Amino acid sequence: QAILRESGGDSVQSGGSLRLSCSITKLSHSQYCMGWFRQAPGKEREGVAGIETDGKTTYAESVQGRFIISQDKEKNTLYLQMNSLKPDDTGMYYCAAEPFYNEYGILSQKGFSYWGRGTQVTVSS
Repeated sequence: QAILRESGGDSVQSGGSLRLSCSITKLSHSQYCMGWFRQAPGKEREGVAGIETDGKTTYAESVQGRFIISQDKEKNTLYLQMNSLKPDDTGMYYCAAEPFYNEYGILSQKGFSYWGRGTQVTVSS
């Protein structure tokens, strides 16, 4: 069973940048699709960015052009580079993994079997 652990969350001012990391261990499949999700207080968790096994990336409209998802397969690490941060980006950020593909879509939390515990991002105005 894969284990995911996020890091890199912090408190920053509006306009700042952060890079989140997600280390993945105990992999049992050869390939995984991966995603970043976030949950703000009082709101449902939403998909932010996803990367499929062929490298195709997908972003939520709210972060398009500001966030970049990438992965280092040798290090088994997923990244989320977040630029031009806004207060609305505040929330707990989670990474998720699913062997091969998520039949519900790469930004859908439904279908992802493995989740980290999250890392907090706070953006102040």
